[in-house]
Amino acid sequence: MMTNKQSAPKKRVTIADIAKAVGISKGAVSYALNDKPGISPRTRQKVIDTANQLGWYPNSAARALSAAKANACGLVLARPANTLAYEPFFMQLIAGIESELSARSVALAIQVVPDIETEMQTYRRWWAERRVDGVFLVDSREQDPRINFLTDLGLPTLLLGAPLPNHEIPALWHEEYGVIVEVVRYLHALGHKQIARVAGMSGFIHTATRTKGFLDATKELKIKSSVTNTDFMAESGAQATRKLLTDPSPPSAIIYDSDILAVAGLGVAHEMGLRVPNDLSIIAWDDSTFCQVVHPPLTAINRDIMAYGVTASCKLLDIIDGKSQTDEESPPGTLIPRASTSRHS
Repeated sequence: MMTNKQSAPKKRVTIADIAKAVGISKGAVSYALNDKPGISPRTRQKVIDTANQLGWYPNSAARALSAAKANACGLVLARPANTLAYEPFFMQLIAGIESELSARSVALAIQVVPDIETEMQTYRRWWAERRVDGVFLVDSREQDPRINFLTDLGLPTLLLGAPLPNHEIPALWHEEYGVIVEVVRYLHALGHKQIARVAGMSGFIHTATRTKGFLDATKELKIKSSVTNTDFMAESGAQATRKLLTDPSPPSAIIYDSDILAVAGLGVAHEMGLRVPNDLSIIAWDDSTFCQVVHPPLTAINRDIMAYGVTASCKLLDIIDGKSQTDEESPPGTLIPRASTSRHS
């Protein structure tokens, strides 16, 4: 395990920094940024360009006079806006984070954005305007541009996901690879010889890790396998399931990357007249109330997401306070067998 310590927060950009870079007085910079007369168009444009390059935002000048904390942490989700409404994982994570932050009188700022470019712009704005003291980073990707961006920005950050090589941002994560290998072996022991995986977004590292574990395990056990990626939405899960089950040689078991995908898949199986688990076994990644109230209740991977959120809050607040932080692995998920899986002849 790699031991890492994030660099101390960098000084926010002020009008004095811009003045020094351009070679003019602070008053002239203020005039230029506030579009007041007395500054040539060429100088005004040079000031604006320099301010953009340095990452200055209007409120940072006024608020830089105070060294007080914002007493807030941030979470930005580059996902569809209805993610929070339909994914119990995020609701449980936020509940855990909020329970610890609120006990310390720290607020949680949440913003949903369309892409990671907008996500990075949000971090820059929040940090420059003193909106937050640190952020939780989720959905890490291969060649993730946010890692170096946040490191260079100096914004205290905790990665909620597996640690990345040559990184400075501390990580808090659950084991993914070994758990899905266990799931495949469980289905193999039940006699399943053709298993499908309905996965999340292909660009996410946790999706790729689970897929690798799935493919390695099915190859080792000589199980016929397939992987279909989705955007985690119920409609995508239903479409993927329908396609799998209308294949001339359909799988006898499907492992889904979320409870929502699994419940959608269960609905399609019922719609097509298939008996679960007699004709099809279903397993969901991340247990939830949804998994337990459907018929039949779904076999699922159970993780204490609220506790994960509490630990994440404690670690991020320590990072903000400048305490050295190392990567930390949370307890792995456990397989909870229910009525949606059975022996396959």
